Amino acid sequence: MGLARCVLVLALLLAAHAPARAIEGAAAAGPIGGTDIRSAQLPPPGVYGGNIFVWAEGFDFVDGHGKTIPVLNEARLTKTLTGPFVLYVPDFQVLGGTVGLAAVVPYGRECGKLFALSPTECLSGFGDPYIELDWSRSFGTLRASNYAGAAPIFEGWSVLAGIGVLLPLGEYDAVTATQKGLTIGSNVYDIAPTVALTYTTPPILAEGTEFSTKIYWNNYRINPDTQYLTGDFIGIDFAITERIGKFQVGLAGVYAFQIEDDTLAGTPVASDGRRADVLNLGVVINYNMPEYLASLKVKALFTDFAENAVRSTGIVAGWYHKF
Repeated sequence: MGLARCVLVLALLLAAHAPARAIEGAAAAGPIGGTDIRSAQLPPPGVYGGNIFVWAEGFDFVDGHGKTIPVLNEARLTKTLTGPFVLYVPDFQVLGGTVGLAAVVPYGRECGKLFALSPTECLSGFGDPYIELDWSRSFGTLRASNYAGAAPIFEGWSVLAGIGVLLPLGEYDAVTATQKGLTIGSNVYDIAPTVALTYTTPPILAEGTEFSTKIYWNNYRINPDTQYLTGDFIGIDFAITERIGKFQVGLAGVYAFQIEDDTLAGTPVASDGRRADVLNLGVVINYNMPEYLASLKVKALFTDFAENAVRSTGIVAGWYHKF
């Protein structure tokens, strides 16, 4: 049986997504760890960089009815990734908004087994690089924080539109991926249009409540080594957080669902096309350090609902800095 994809979550700036992998191990668009706060906002012009760290464990492989697959009841997979990233925001405007170009290259280690009598194995290597081009525009006002040393808060709406590409350049072996469930790369191109919205209220609970979401439409190409085609799916990252001085804390999550069947050599796989449907929920804490033009962020996610997927636990941490 194949693997359903693990949805985790987080990153920085472009914020975070280490997705659920559909049966063949196809990855989802977005930086590892996913996106959450301020997902529709780009920072001021400049060059930014940092690193993302992701740990995730997949522990319960479920079918299309959310029931544990008996033959995989002993399956366990763990993945540890690190991903340096860079974001460039040039000093000019397009249609009243700013543009940004971001890239992340993950490297990591994956260990585990699918079956009870199988030994635990590990592999390491580079994952698939991800590149995203965005346009963002904000409508509102910038106001000072009530806390000394905290960055100003943008109150109002921000919108973003972009396009991301996942390049199949990571470590991949078809036998290891399909028979052992282990793979760092996906061997599949993914082209993903994306839109995002962020809205921050006037001070209500503290200094302002932020509602943020980013939607990715993943369009996969066929895996040339296996002739497996993962159906298109929608990934929705979201966060509801409160601004409190240098801190931003609250709920984060990701909901991913397939809108097309998986196919093998043009034939739908299983009666339900193995369409994945996953909801992960958790918390996010961000700490801004405007005096250093830097920020730190930690996020934890846990599977709340899954069909044709694997239940998982994930932790993402990262930092960014303006050069």
